[in-house]
Amino acid sequence: MEEIVKMVSEKAGITEDQAKIAVQVVAGILKDRMPDAMATHVDSYLKGEGDAGNLGDMAGKLGGLFGKK
Repeated sequence: MEEIVKMVSEKAGITEDQAKIAVQVVAGILKDRMPDAMATHVDSYLKGEGDAGNLGDMAGKLGGLFGKK
């Protein structure tokens, strides 16, 4: 998660503490909208245990949950 926090901090021009909160909020929203089996992958990825490619594939398949067709 630290890599994502640093990226958000740099790109948004906010502190790392603020970026960490933002990442946690977004992750929570994503997990709320995903089936439980997929939501656990978000946690794993943020802990550095997951496969980013696998998570990206799943997110693409879930586009309808976020307004994509």
